[in-house]
Amino acid sequence: MTIDWAAELDLLVTVLVVVGLVGVVVQVLPGAFLVGGAVTLWGALQGTGLGWTVAVVAVLLTAAGQVVKYLVAGRHLQRSGVRSSTLAWGAVAGVVGFFVVPVVGLFLFFVGAVFLVEWLRARDTRTAWRATVRALQATGLTILVELATAMLVVGVWVVALVAR
Repeated sequence: MTIDWAAELDLLVTVLVVVGLVGVVVQVLPGAFLVGGAVTLWGALQGTGLGWTVAVVAVLLTAAGQVVKYLVAGRHLQRSGVRSSTLAWGAVAGVVGFFVVPVVGLFLFFVGAVFLVEWLRARDTRTAWRATVRALQATGLTILVELATAMLVVGVWVVALVAR
């Protein structure tokens, strides 16, 4: 009995890609890195020119997506006047919240911390709420950019699967 390692590898990469795409949307796993890493692994293990091309493209797209998502979010926040320190406090609180209240704690603590920091700075509920909404919009933009990048990586991989 012969085992088809190519089919096994394709199945493993498919599972990792699906988990990675879910991770991009849910923001619990480093989804784009999981997708990019799985496709890079697939390409490297192919040992062919096509495989190595797919691996390099996956790495470059994943890296570019990470840079672009921070540039887009940063520009959005700069325009709206939300300080970087506010986001840093929100991120720290989100990490703590992730462990305190599983699944929803990341979101709740992030939102609460951003609101609290901005309220302490401005002493105005309306201003604090506007900053919180802007921070959530920036977070949504990063998710969209990361998802688009991961989908491009998946597209390159699927084209390579068909071409192989």
